[in-house]
Amino acid sequence: MRHGGRLLIEQLEAKGCTSVYSVPGESFLAALDGLYDSNRIQTVICRHESGAAIMAEAHGKLTGKPGVCIVTRGPGASNAMLGIHIAQQDSTPMILFVGMPQRGHRDREAFQEIDINAFFGSVSKWATFIDDASRIPEYVSRAYHTACSGRPGPVVLGLPEDMLRDRVRVSTIKPAQYAEARADSGSMAALADALGKASRPMMIVGGPGWSPKVSADVQEFAERFDLPVASSFRYQDYFDNRHPNYVGDFGIATDPHLAERIQASDFLIAMGVRLGEMTTRGYTLVKAPAPDQFLVHIYPGAEELGRVYRADIPIQSSISSFAAKLQHLEPPSPSPWEDWRKSARADYEASIVPQETPGAVKLEQIIATLSEMLDEDAIVTNGAGNSTGWLHRYFQYKKYRTQLAPTAGSMGYSLPAAISAKLLYPDRQVVCWAGDGCFLMTSQELATAIHYALPIIIIVANNNMYGTIRMHQEKTYPNRVLGTTLTNPDFAAYARSFGAHGETVEATEEFRSAFERAAASGKPAIIELKLDSEALNSRLTISQARKMAVPETA
Repeated sequence: MRHGGRLLIEQLEAKGCTSVYSVPGESFLAALDGLYDSNRIQTVICRHESGAAIMAEAHGKLTGKPGVCIVTRGPGASNAMLGIHIAQQDSTPMILFVGMPQRGHRDREAFQEIDINAFFGSVSKWATFIDDASRIPEYVSRAYHTACSGRPGPVVLGLPEDMLRDRVRVSTIKPAQYAEARADSGSMAALADALGKASRPMMIVGGPGWSPKVSADVQEFAERFDLPVASSFRYQDYFDNRHPNYVGDFGIATDPHLAERIQASDFLIAMGVRLGEMTTRGYTLVKAPAPDQFLVHIYPGAEELGRVYRADIPIQSSISSFAAKLQHLEPPSPSPWEDWRKSARADYEASIVPQETPGAVKLEQIIATLSEMLDEDAIVTNGAGNSTGWLHRYFQYKKYRTQLAPTAGSMGYSLPAAISAKLLYPDRQVVCWAGDGCFLMTSQELATAIHYALPIIIIVANNNMYGTIRMHQEKTYPNRVLGTTLTNPDFAAYARSFGAHGETVEATEEFRSAFERAAASGKPAIIELKLDSEALNSRLTISQARKMAVPETA
Protein backbone atom coordinates (compact mmCIF):
# COMPACT_ATOMS: atom_id res chain seq x y z
CA MET A 1 0.00 0.00 0.00
CA ARG A 2 1.29 3.47 -0.86
CA HIS A 3 -0.33 6.86 -1.28
CA GLY A 4 -1.21 8.28 -4.69
CA GLY A 5 1.70 10.71 -4.70
CA ARG A 6 4.23 7.90 -4.31
CA LEU A 7 2.38 5.80 -6.90
CA LEU A 8 2.49 8.70 -9.38
CA ILE A 9 6.27 9.03 -9.07
CA GLU A 10 6.72 5.26 -9.42
CA GLN A 11 4.83 5.39 -12.73
CA LEU A 12 7.03 8.22 -13.96
CA GLU A 13 10.15 6.28 -12.99
CA ALA A 14 8.87 3.23 -14.88
CA LYS A 15 8.34 5.37 -18.00
CA GLY A 16 11.95 6.59 -17.92
CA CYS A 17 11.35 10.07 -16.50
CA THR A 18 14.62 11.54 -15.20
CA SER A 19 13.61 15.12 -14.34
CA VAL A 20 10.56 16.88 -12.94
CA TYR A 21 10.42 20.69 -13.22
CA SER A 22 8.29 22.33 -10.57
CA VAL A 23 7.33 25.20 -8.33
CA PRO A 24 6.07 23.59 -5.09
CA GLY A 25 2.45 23.90 -4.02
CA GLU A 26 0.42 22.64 -1.08
CA SER A 27 -2.01 20.96 -3.48
CA PHE A 28 0.48 18.22 -4.39
CA LEU A 29 2.45 17.64 -1.20
CA ALA A 30 1.98 13.88 -1.57
CA ALA A 31 3.67 13.98 -4.98
CA LEU A 32 6.58 15.93 -3.48
CA ASP A 33 6.76 13.26 -0.80
CA GLY A 34 6.99 10.65 -3.53
CA LEU A 35 9.80 12.58 -5.20
CA TYR A 36 11.67 12.70 -1.87
CA ASP A 37 12.19 8.93 -2.06
CA SER A 38 13.12 8.84 -5.75
CA ASN A 39 16.74 8.23 -6.66
CA ARG A 40 15.98 8.18 -10.40
CA ILE A 41 14.24 11.53 -10.86
CA GLN A 42 15.90 14.89 -10.31
CA THR A 43 13.48 17.44 -8.91
CA VAL A 44 14.30 20.86 -10.39
CA ILE A 45 12.72 23.60 -8.30
CA CYS A 46 12.14 26.77 -10.32
CA ARG A 47 11.20 30.35 -9.48
CA HIS A 48 8.09 30.73 -11.66
CA GLU A 49 5.74 28.22 -13.23
CA SER A 50 6.28 29.64 -16.72
CA GLY A 51 9.99 28.90 -16.32
CA ALA A 52 9.28 25.39 -15.04
CA ALA A 53 6.93 24.64 -17.96
CA ILE A 54 9.41 25.99 -20.52
CA MET A 55 12.16 23.83 -19.00
CA ALA A 56 9.91 20.77 -19.37
CA GLU A 57 9.08 21.70 -22.97
CA ALA A 58 12.79 22.19 -23.78
CA HIS A 59 13.51 18.80 -22.17
CA GLY A 60 10.94 17.19 -24.46
CA LYS A 61 12.34 18.98 -27.50
CA LEU A 62 15.92 17.91 -26.76
CA THR A 63 15.20 14.27 -25.88
CA GLY A 64 12.05 13.36 -27.82
CA LYS A 65 10.61 12.06 -24.53
CA PRO A 66 7.92 13.89 -22.55
CA GLY A 67 9.21 16.69 -20.36
CA VAL A 68 7.37 16.55 -17.02
CA CYS A 69 6.21 19.56 -15.01
CA ILE A 70 4.19 19.71 -11.78
CA VAL A 71 2.53 22.93 -10.63
CA THR A 72 -0.27 23.97 -8.33
CA ARG A 73 -3.83 24.98 -9.24
CA GLY A 74 -5.11 28.41 -10.31
CA PRO A 75 -2.18 30.84 -10.50
CA GLY A 76 0.37 28.07 -10.96
CA ALA A 77 -1.56 26.44 -13.80
CA SER A 78 -2.19 29.82 -15.43
CA ASN A 79 1.53 30.62 -15.39
CA ALA A 80 2.36 27.18 -16.82
CA MET A 81 -0.05 27.71 -19.73
CA LEU A 82 2.82 29.38 -21.59
CA GLY A 83 4.84 26.16 -21.76
CA ILE A 84 1.77 24.16 -22.84
CA HIS A 85 1.07 26.55 -25.70
CA ILE A 86 4.68 26.30 -26.87
CA ALA A 87 4.56 22.49 -26.68
CA GLN A 88 1.34 22.44 -28.72
CA GLN A 89 2.60 24.73 -31.50
CA ASP A 90 6.08 23.17 -31.53
CA SER A 91 4.75 19.57 -31.45
CA THR A 92 6.74 18.73 -28.33
CA PRO A 93 5.90 15.78 -26.04
CA MET A 94 5.16 17.13 -22.56
CA ILE A 95 3.07 16.23 -19.51
CA LEU A 96 1.84 18.83 -17.04
CA PHE A 97 0.44 17.71 -13.70
CA VAL A 98 -1.67 20.24 -11.82
CA GLY A 99 -2.41 19.93 -8.11
CA MET A 100 -6.15 20.56 -7.57
CA PRO A 101 -8.65 21.14 -4.72
CA GLN A 102 -10.09 18.00 -3.19
CA ARG A 103 -12.74 16.14 -5.15
CA GLY A 104 -15.66 17.00 -2.89
CA HIS A 105 -15.16 20.74 -3.53
CA ARG A 106 -15.19 20.59 -7.31
CA ASP A 107 -17.47 23.03 -9.18
CA ARG A 108 -17.88 25.25 -6.09
CA GLU A 109 -15.13 27.65 -7.23
CA ALA A 110 -13.04 26.44 -4.33
CA PHE A 111 -9.73 28.12 -3.50
CA GLN A 112 -7.78 28.59 -6.76
CA GLU A 113 -10.04 26.10 -8.58
CA ILE A 114 -9.93 25.89 -12.38
CA ASP A 115 -11.63 23.59 -14.88
CA ILE A 116 -8.73 21.60 -16.33
CA ASN A 117 -10.69 20.49 -19.40
CA ALA A 118 -11.96 23.94 -20.33
CA PHE A 119 -8.76 25.77 -19.41
CA PHE A 120 -6.29 23.57 -21.32
CA GLY A 121 -8.56 21.86 -23.82
CA SER A 122 -7.70 24.04 -26.80
CA VAL A 123 -3.91 23.89 -26.32
CA SER A 124 -3.32 20.25 -25.41
CA LYS A 125 -3.84 16.81 -26.91
CA TRP A 126 -5.70 15.66 -23.80
CA ALA A 127 -6.72 17.32 -20.53
CA THR A 128 -8.55 15.63 -17.65
CA PHE A 129 -8.61 14.78 -13.93
CA ILE A 130 -7.45 11.66 -12.14
CA ASP A 131 -10.16 11.04 -9.55
CA ASP A 132 -9.22 7.50 -8.50
CA ALA A 133 -5.72 6.79 -7.19
CA SER A 134 -5.93 3.16 -8.33
CA ARG A 135 -6.13 4.42 -11.94
CA ILE A 136 -2.96 6.53 -11.78
CA PRO A 137 -0.95 3.88 -13.71
CA GLU A 138 -3.60 3.83 -16.45
CA TYR A 139 -3.72 7.61 -16.80
CA VAL A 140 0.06 8.04 -16.79
CA SER A 141 0.46 5.31 -19.40
CA ARG A 142 -2.16 6.96 -21.61
CA ALA A 143 -0.53 10.36 -21.09
CA TYR A 144 2.80 9.04 -22.41
CA HIS A 145 1.17 7.32 -25.37
CA THR A 146 -0.85 10.43 -26.23
CA ALA A 147 2.05 12.87 -25.84
CA CYS A 148 4.34 10.88 -28.15
CA SER A 149 2.05 9.32 -30.76
CA GLY A 150 1.35 10.82 -34.19
CA ARG A 151 2.00 14.52 -33.94
CA PRO A 152 3.56 14.88 -30.46
CA GLY A 153 2.18 17.42 -28.01
CA PRO A 154 1.24 18.25 -24.41
CA VAL A 155 -1.06 16.41 -22.01
CA VAL A 156 -2.48 17.95 -18.81
CA LEU A 157 -3.63 15.86 -15.83
CA GLY A 158 -5.33 17.36 -12.77
CA LEU A 159 -4.45 15.80 -9.40
CA PRO A 160 -7.00 16.39 -6.61
CA GLU A 161 -5.03 16.68 -3.38
CA ASP A 162 -7.16 14.16 -1.48
CA MET A 163 -6.78 11.65 -4.33
CA LEU A 164 -3.01 11.91 -3.98
CA ARG A 165 -3.33 11.05 -0.27
CA ASP A 166 -5.43 7.91 -0.88
CA ARG A 167 -3.58 4.67 -0.21
CA VAL A 168 -3.93 1.93 -2.81
CA ARG A 169 -2.31 -1.31 -3.92
CA VAL A 170 -1.85 -1.48 -7.73
CA SER A 171 0.82 -2.66 -10.14
CA THR A 172 3.10 -0.45 -12.19
CA ILE A 173 2.50 -0.45 -15.96
CA LYS A 174 5.52 -1.07 -18.20
CA PRO A 175 6.97 1.71 -20.41
CA ALA A 176 4.83 2.94 -23.29
CA GLN A 177 5.09 1.31 -26.70
CA TYR A 178 4.37 3.75 -29.50
CA ALA A 179 2.76 2.81 -32.80
CA GLU A 180 4.82 4.03 -35.75
CA ALA A 181 3.41 4.94 -39.13
CA ARG A 182 5.68 3.76 -41.95
CA ALA A 183 6.08 5.01 -45.48
CA ASP A 184 4.63 2.50 -47.94
CA SER A 185 6.49 1.36 -51.05
CA GLY A 186 3.82 2.75 -53.36
CA SER A 187 4.21 6.28 -52.00
CA MET A 188 8.00 6.07 -52.22
CA ALA A 189 7.80 4.89 -55.82
CA ALA A 190 5.42 7.75 -56.65
CA LEU A 191 7.80 10.23 -55.02
CA ALA A 192 10.76 8.90 -57.04
CA ASP A 193 8.79 9.04 -60.28
CA ALA A 194 7.52 12.59 -59.71
CA LEU A 195 10.95 13.84 -58.59
CA GLY A 196 12.47 12.46 -61.79
CA LYS A 197 10.23 14.83 -63.77
CA ALA A 198 11.08 17.94 -61.72
CA SER A 199 13.38 20.71 -62.89
CA ARG A 200 13.52 23.01 -59.85
CA PRO A 201 13.07 20.88 -56.70
CA MET A 202 13.37 22.07 -53.09
CA MET A 203 13.33 20.20 -49.79
CA ILE A 204 12.18 21.81 -46.51
CA VAL A 205 13.02 20.04 -43.25
CA GLY A 206 11.83 20.47 -39.66
CA GLY A 207 9.29 19.32 -37.12
CA PRO A 208 9.18 16.48 -34.57
CA GLY A 209 10.60 12.97 -34.64
CA TRP A 210 14.12 13.70 -35.88
CA SER A 211 17.39 12.28 -34.55
CA PRO A 212 21.10 12.50 -35.40
CA LYS A 213 20.66 9.45 -37.66
CA VAL A 214 17.68 10.96 -39.49
CA SER A 215 19.67 14.16 -39.99
CA ALA A 216 22.59 12.16 -41.40
CA ASP A 217 20.29 10.09 -43.65
CA VAL A 218 18.65 13.19 -45.09
CA GLN A 219 22.00 14.84 -45.66
CA GLU A 220 23.20 11.74 -47.55
CA PHE A 221 20.00 11.71 -49.64
CA ALA A 222 20.42 15.40 -50.51
CA GLU A 223 24.01 14.77 -51.58
CA ARG A 224 23.09 11.85 -53.86
CA PHE A 225 20.22 13.72 -55.49
CA ASP A 226 21.99 17.10 -55.44
CA LEU A 227 18.91 18.68 -53.85
CA PRO A 228 18.81 22.15 -52.30
CA VAL A 229 17.65 21.85 -48.68
CA ALA A 230 16.18 24.64 -46.56
CA SER A 231 15.02 24.53 -42.96
CA SER A 232 11.65 25.63 -41.65
CA PHE A 233 11.32 28.28 -38.94
CA ARG A 234 13.79 27.58 -36.12
CA TYR A 235 14.91 24.15 -37.33
CA GLN A 236 18.21 25.33 -38.81
CA ASP A 237 20.17 22.67 -36.90
CA TYR A 238 18.59 19.78 -38.82
CA PHE A 239 21.09 20.15 -41.67
CA ASP A 240 24.72 21.30 -41.40
CA ASN A 241 24.61 24.93 -42.52
CA ARG A 242 28.14 24.62 -43.97
CA HIS A 243 27.06 21.82 -46.33
CA PRO A 244 26.90 22.77 -50.04
CA ASN A 245 23.31 21.51 -50.26
CA TYR A 246 22.04 23.81 -47.48
CA VAL A 247 20.42 26.96 -48.90
CA GLY A 248 18.96 28.82 -45.90
CA ASP A 249 15.94 28.98 -43.61
CA PHE A 250 12.34 30.09 -43.86
CA GLY A 251 11.01 32.24 -41.06
CA ILE A 252 11.25 35.82 -39.85
CA ALA A 253 13.13 37.97 -42.41
CA THR A 254 13.68 35.13 -44.89
CA ASP A 255 16.32 36.02 -47.47
CA PRO A 256 14.39 37.50 -50.44
CA HIS A 257 16.29 35.31 -52.92
CA LEU A 258 15.24 32.15 -51.06
CA ALA A 259 11.63 33.35 -50.94
CA GLU A 260 11.68 33.90 -54.70
CA ARG A 261 13.27 30.50 -55.22
CA ILE A 262 10.59 28.54 -53.39
CA GLN A 263 7.93 30.35 -55.38
CA ALA A 264 9.79 29.44 -58.57
CA SER A 265 10.28 25.80 -57.59
CA ASP A 266 8.16 23.13 -59.25
CA PHE A 267 8.63 20.30 -56.75
CA LEU A 268 8.54 20.61 -52.96
CA ILE A 269 9.34 17.93 -50.40
CA ALA A 270 8.10 19.05 -46.97
CA MET A 271 9.63 16.57 -44.53
CA GLY A 272 8.25 16.73 -40.99
CA VAL A 273 7.06 20.33 -41.27
CA ARG A 274 3.48 21.54 -40.96
CA LEU A 275 4.21 24.43 -43.37
CA GLY A 276 2.92 26.94 -40.85
CA GLU A 277 2.41 30.68 -41.10
CA MET A 278 6.01 31.66 -40.27
CA THR A 279 7.65 29.18 -42.67
CA THR A 280 5.36 30.11 -45.57
CA ARG A 281 5.25 33.88 -44.94
CA GLY A 282 1.58 33.90 -44.13
CA TYR A 283 0.75 31.00 -46.48
CA THR A 284 1.96 32.96 -49.54
CA LEU A 285 5.29 31.32 -50.46
CA VAL A 286 3.38 28.06 -50.59
CA LYS A 287 -0.20 29.00 -51.44
CA ALA A 288 -2.97 27.53 -49.31
CA PRO A 289 -4.82 25.31 -49.84
CA ALA A 290 -3.55 24.37 -53.32
CA PRO A 291 0.19 25.06 -53.83
CA ASP A 292 1.62 26.00 -57.20
CA GLN A 293 4.41 23.49 -56.55
CA PHE A 294 3.99 19.72 -56.78
CA LEU A 295 3.86 18.94 -53.05
CA VAL A 296 5.07 15.82 -51.27
CA HIS A 297 4.13 16.19 -47.60
CA ILE A 298 5.55 13.77 -45.04
CA TYR A 299 4.19 13.91 -41.49
CA PRO A 300 3.74 11.37 -38.65
CA GLY A 301 0.17 12.43 -37.82
CA ALA A 302 -2.68 11.93 -40.28
CA GLU A 303 -4.55 14.93 -38.83
CA GLU A 304 -1.97 17.34 -40.32
CA LEU A 305 -1.99 15.92 -43.85
CA GLY A 306 -4.57 17.95 -45.75
CA ARG A 307 -5.29 20.21 -42.79
CA VAL A 308 -4.07 23.31 -44.64
CA TYR A 309 -2.46 22.03 -47.83
CA ARG A 310 -3.71 19.56 -50.37
CA ALA A 311 -0.58 17.48 -51.12
CA ASP A 312 -0.04 15.66 -54.41
CA ILE A 313 1.61 12.84 -52.48
CA PRO A 314 0.68 12.81 -48.75
CA ILE A 315 2.77 10.34 -46.79
CA GLN A 316 1.87 9.50 -43.21
CA SER A 317 5.09 8.18 -41.76
CA SER A 318 7.42 8.56 -38.83
CA ILE A 319 10.35 10.69 -39.87
CA SER A 320 12.82 7.91 -39.10
CA SER A 321 10.96 5.40 -41.30
CA PHE A 322 10.78 7.83 -44.20
CA ALA A 323 14.45 8.82 -43.87
CA ALA A 324 15.52 5.15 -43.93
CA LYS A 325 13.56 4.50 -47.13
CA LEU A 326 15.13 7.50 -48.86
CA GLN A 327 18.35 5.50 -49.01
CA HIS A 328 16.77 3.06 -51.47
CA LEU A 329 15.87 5.70 -54.06
CA GLU A 330 18.13 6.01 -57.10
CA PRO A 331 19.10 9.53 -58.23
CA PRO A 332 19.11 10.65 -61.86
CA SER A 333 22.52 10.81 -63.52
CA PRO A 334 23.82 13.30 -64.31
CA SER A 335 22.09 15.68 -61.90
CA PRO A 336 19.58 17.85 -63.76
CA TRP A 337 19.51 20.37 -60.90
CA GLU A 338 23.17 21.14 -60.29
CA ASP A 339 23.00 24.74 -61.48
CA TRP A 340 19.74 25.29 -59.55
CA ARG A 341 21.31 23.99 -56.33
CA LYS A 342 24.59 25.88 -56.80
CA SER A 343 22.76 29.12 -57.44
CA ALA A 344 20.65 28.66 -54.29
CA ARG A 345 23.77 27.94 -52.24
CA ALA A 346 25.48 31.03 -53.63
CA ASP A 347 22.50 33.14 -52.59
CA TYR A 348 22.73 31.71 -49.06
CA GLU A 349 26.45 32.38 -48.79
CA ALA A 350 25.92 35.95 -49.95
CA SER A 351 23.16 36.43 -47.34
CA ILE A 352 25.47 35.59 -44.43
CA VAL A 353 28.13 38.11 -45.43
CA PRO A 354 27.77 40.64 -42.60
CA GLN A 355 25.60 43.61 -43.53
CA GLU A 356 26.72 46.55 -41.41
CA THR A 357 24.18 47.95 -38.95
CA PRO A 358 24.38 51.18 -36.91
CA GLY A 359 26.15 51.50 -33.57
CA ALA A 360 29.42 50.61 -31.87
CA VAL A 361 28.21 47.07 -31.09
CA LYS A 362 27.42 45.32 -34.35
CA LEU A 363 25.41 42.15 -33.88
CA GLU A 364 26.35 40.82 -37.31
CA GLN A 365 29.99 40.71 -36.17
CA ILE A 366 29.11 39.40 -32.70
CA ILE A 367 27.15 36.46 -34.14
CA ALA A 368 29.89 35.63 -36.65
CA THR A 369 32.41 35.59 -33.78
CA LEU A 370 30.12 33.43 -31.65
CA SER A 371 29.61 30.96 -34.50
CA GLU A 372 33.37 30.65 -34.90
CA MET A 373 34.15 30.39 -31.16
CA LEU A 374 31.62 27.81 -30.00
CA ASP A 375 32.06 24.03 -30.11
CA GLU A 376 30.19 22.31 -32.93
CA ASP A 377 27.80 20.66 -30.44
CA ALA A 378 27.18 23.83 -28.40
CA ILE A 379 23.48 24.48 -27.74
CA VAL A 380 22.24 27.99 -28.47
CA THR A 381 18.83 28.97 -27.12
CA ASN A 382 16.71 31.96 -28.03
CA GLY A 383 13.25 33.31 -27.42
CA ALA A 384 11.47 36.02 -29.41
CA GLY A 385 12.29 39.51 -30.61
CA ASN A 386 14.13 41.20 -33.44
CA SER A 387 17.54 40.37 -31.97
CA THR A 388 16.93 36.74 -32.92
CA GLY A 389 16.97 37.78 -36.58
CA TRP A 390 20.73 38.34 -36.41
CA LEU A 391 21.17 34.91 -34.82
CA HIS A 392 19.06 33.16 -37.46
CA ARG A 393 20.82 34.95 -40.30
CA TYR A 394 24.48 34.80 -39.29
CA PHE A 395 24.96 31.83 -36.94
CA GLN A 396 25.85 28.59 -38.72
CA TYR A 397 24.45 25.52 -36.96
CA LYS A 398 26.69 22.52 -37.43
CA LYS A 399 24.99 19.61 -35.69
CA TYR A 400 21.50 18.32 -34.94
CA ARG A 401 19.84 19.72 -31.80
CA THR A 402 22.12 22.68 -31.28
CA GLN A 403 19.29 25.19 -31.87
CA LEU A 404 16.69 25.39 -29.13
CA ALA A 405 13.97 27.94 -29.84
CA PRO A 406 10.16 28.16 -29.89
CA THR A 407 8.39 28.14 -33.23
CA ALA A 408 5.49 29.51 -31.17
CA GLY A 409 7.50 32.74 -30.96
CA SER A 410 7.21 33.01 -27.19
CA MET A 411 9.18 35.60 -25.26
CA GLY A 412 10.96 34.48 -22.11
CA TYR A 413 11.94 31.09 -23.58
CA SER A 414 15.70 31.33 -23.86
CA LEU A 415 16.87 31.30 -20.21
CA PRO A 416 14.67 28.44 -18.90
CA ALA A 417 15.51 26.44 -22.05
CA ALA A 418 19.22 26.99 -21.48
CA ILE A 419 18.89 25.72 -17.91
CA SER A 420 17.11 22.59 -19.10
CA ALA A 421 19.77 22.02 -21.77
CA LYS A 422 22.65 22.35 -19.30
CA LEU A 423 20.98 19.99 -16.83
CA LEU A 424 20.61 17.40 -19.60
CA TYR A 425 24.03 17.96 -21.17
CA PRO A 426 26.42 19.29 -18.51
CA ASP A 427 29.49 18.72 -20.72
CA ARG A 428 28.23 20.81 -23.65
CA GLN A 429 28.48 24.58 -23.99
CA VAL A 430 25.10 26.27 -23.59
CA VAL A 431 24.57 29.86 -24.67
CA CYS A 432 21.33 31.77 -24.09
CA TRP A 433 20.63 34.57 -26.57
CA ALA A 434 17.98 37.05 -25.44
CA GLY A 435 16.74 40.53 -26.11
CA ASP A 436 16.31 42.79 -23.10
CA GLY A 437 12.51 42.46 -23.15
CA CYS A 438 12.65 38.71 -23.63
CA PHE A 439 15.22 38.13 -20.88
CA LEU A 440 13.40 40.06 -18.15
CA MET A 441 10.25 37.98 -18.62
CA THR A 442 11.92 34.96 -16.99
CA SER A 443 15.15 36.44 -15.64
CA GLN A 444 14.36 35.23 -12.11
CA GLU A 445 15.38 31.76 -13.31
CA LEU A 446 18.97 32.99 -13.07
CA ALA A 447 18.52 32.02 -9.40
CA THR A 448 17.77 28.47 -10.58
CA ALA A 449 20.98 28.41 -12.63
CA ILE A 450 22.91 29.59 -9.56
CA HIS A 451 21.19 27.04 -7.29
CA TYR A 452 22.17 24.14 -9.54
CA ALA A 453 25.60 25.61 -10.40
CA LEU A 454 24.97 25.67 -14.15
CA PRO A 455 27.64 27.68 -16.03
CA ILE A 456 25.48 28.87 -18.91
CA ILE A 457 26.39 32.08 -20.73
CA ILE A 458 23.53 34.55 -21.24
CA ILE A 459 23.96 37.23 -23.90
CA VAL A 460 21.48 40.08 -23.51
CA ALA A 461 21.06 42.26 -26.60
CA ASN A 462 19.92 45.50 -24.97
CA ASN A 463 18.35 48.14 -27.20
CA ASN A 464 15.95 49.43 -24.49
CA MET A 465 12.80 48.55 -26.40
CA TYR A 466 10.42 45.85 -27.55
CA GLY A 467 12.08 45.86 -30.96
CA THR A 468 9.65 43.74 -32.95
CA ILE A 469 6.62 45.80 -31.94
CA ARG A 470 8.56 49.04 -32.46
CA MET A 471 9.35 47.87 -36.00
CA HIS A 472 5.67 47.31 -36.76
CA GLN A 473 4.78 50.65 -35.17
CA GLU A 474 7.27 52.54 -37.31
CA LYS A 475 6.08 50.78 -40.47
CA THR A 476 2.43 51.53 -39.73
CA TYR A 477 2.38 54.66 -37.51
CA PRO A 478 5.83 56.30 -37.97
CA ASN A 479 7.07 58.51 -35.11
CA ARG A 480 4.01 57.63 -33.01
CA VAL A 481 5.75 55.38 -30.50
CA LEU A 482 3.87 54.16 -27.45
CA GLY A 483 4.45 51.25 -25.09
CA THR A 484 7.65 49.90 -26.64
CA THR A 485 10.34 51.94 -24.85
CA LEU A 486 11.96 50.12 -21.91
CA THR A 487 13.94 51.14 -18.86
CA ASN A 488 16.43 48.41 -17.99
CA PRO A 489 18.77 47.59 -15.13
CA ASP A 490 22.54 47.29 -15.39
CA PHE A 491 22.47 43.66 -16.52
CA ALA A 492 26.06 42.92 -15.48
CA ALA A 493 25.32 44.23 -11.98
CA TYR A 494 22.08 42.23 -12.01
CA ALA A 495 24.14 39.11 -12.66
CA ARG A 496 26.57 39.86 -9.86
CA SER A 497 23.71 40.41 -7.41
CA PHE A 498 22.81 36.72 -7.89
CA GLY A 499 26.41 35.60 -7.53
CA ALA A 500 26.83 35.18 -11.29
CA HIS A 501 29.53 36.65 -13.53
CA GLY A 502 28.70 39.93 -15.29
CA GLU A 503 30.16 41.71 -18.34
CA THR A 504 29.18 44.82 -20.29
CA VAL A 505 30.15 45.21 -23.95
CA GLU A 506 30.01 48.69 -25.48
CA ALA A 507 32.09 48.03 -28.62
CA THR A 508 32.26 45.03 -30.95
CA GLU A 509 35.94 44.38 -30.33
CA GLU A 510 35.28 43.89 -26.60
CA PHE A 511 33.06 40.86 -27.12
CA ARG A 512 35.58 38.07 -27.64
CA SER A 513 37.52 38.74 -24.44
CA ALA A 514 34.30 39.29 -22.47
CA PHE A 515 33.01 35.91 -23.66
CA GLU A 516 36.30 34.23 -22.77
CA ARG A 517 36.18 35.69 -19.25
CA ALA A 518 32.56 34.59 -18.83
CA ALA A 519 33.41 31.04 -19.93
CA ALA A 520 36.45 30.92 -17.66
CA SER A 521 34.45 32.06 -14.61
CA GLY A 522 32.79 28.64 -14.24
CA LYS A 523 29.59 30.43 -13.17
CA PRO A 524 26.35 31.41 -14.82
CA ALA A 525 27.22 34.62 -16.65
CA ILE A 526 25.51 37.56 -18.31
CA ILE A 527 27.13 39.54 -21.12
CA GLU A 528 25.18 42.72 -21.83
CA LEU A 529 25.51 44.15 -25.34
CA LYS A 530 24.79 47.89 -25.45
CA LEU A 531 23.06 48.43 -28.77
CA ASP A 532 22.09 51.43 -30.84
CA SER A 533 18.29 51.46 -31.05
CA GLU A 534 18.53 52.64 -34.69
CA ALA A 535 19.53 49.06 -35.61
CA LEU A 536 16.01 47.69 -35.76
CA ASN A 537 16.76 44.27 -37.29
CA SER A 538 19.43 42.61 -39.40
CA ARG A 539 18.09 44.21 -42.60
CA LEU A 540 16.36 47.39 -41.45
CA THR A 541 16.95 50.60 -39.46
CA ILE A 542 14.32 52.73 -37.75
CA SER A 543 14.83 55.46 -40.34
CA GLN A 544 14.29 52.98 -43.16
CA ALA A 545 11.17 51.59 -41.49
CA ARG A 546 9.68 55.09 -41.30
CA LYS A 547 10.33 55.64 -44.99
CA MET A 548 8.55 52.37 -45.76
CA ALA A 549 5.44 53.41 -43.83
CA VAL A 550 2.19 53.40 -45.75
CA PRO A 551 -0.22 56.07 -44.38
CA GLU A 552 -3.64 54.84 -43.33
CA THR A 553 -6.50 55.81 -45.59
CA ALA A 554 -9.78 57.08 -44.20
